[in-house]
Amino acid sequence: MHTAQGVGSDEDEWQPARLLVEKPEDGPTQRENVTVLRELKAQDEDELGGYGWGYNGGGTSRTAAAVLADALDLGTPEKAGLSMSEWPQDDTLVALREDFCTDFLSQFCDEWRLGRAAVLRWARGWYLQRDIAELPDALRHLPPLVDIDV
Repeated sequence: MHTAQGVGSDEDEWQPARLLVEKPEDGPTQRENVTVLRELKAQDEDELGGYGWGYNGGGTSRTAAAVLADALDLGTPEKAGLSMSEWPQDDTLVALREDFCTDFLSQFCDEWRLGRAAVLRWARGWYLQRDIAELPDALRHLPPLVDIDV
């Protein structure tokens, strides 16, 4: 399983936020021993400012699109219908993207990590709550969710 890591701008000198995909080592030093697999690039970084989080806006939506496209194995946000700058957009994936912003990214601080398993569990629950049966392939192979009577 891989982890998405967001790295915000340095306080002393503005730089675009970075979005990395990492393979962490298991154990108590998981955050120290990581291998960066790739850096996700915002296609419209020069034009629109790239990635962002800690608020709800365009940068947060671009981050959500990149994290979801990567976690769900959908390719690029543009290919998946998640991008804000490409048309046509998939209405279901756009709603998924915006809810992911609200539930996660708008709450994050400058630097964060989010495991793919957590993204997949959240997305599976999101589809289940909306009675959407057509799931992305990455969600079809998860163990089924069951209701727990309390």
